[in-house]
Amino acid sequence: MTILEGGDLHKRVERYEAAVAELRAAHHDVKDVLHDQVLFERWQQLGAELGFTAMRHRANQVPEMTESWAG
Repeated sequence: MTILEGGDLHKRVERYEAAVAELRAAHHDVKDVLHDQVLFERWQQLGAELGFTAMRHRANQVPEMTESWAG
């Protein structure tokens, strides 16, 4: 095992900290997407139990609830 110089060790620690910060940000982004998807699916399931269907129009827009028997 090689003993690192103070500068090399400092650079490696900075790279490690940056990688951890990036990983945390990516984890947060993925968690938000999954959270939104799970909430939408649950909302859709509850609506279906009440006789409604959900339809997405565009990304990042609240889905519209329509009565399934309406033409």
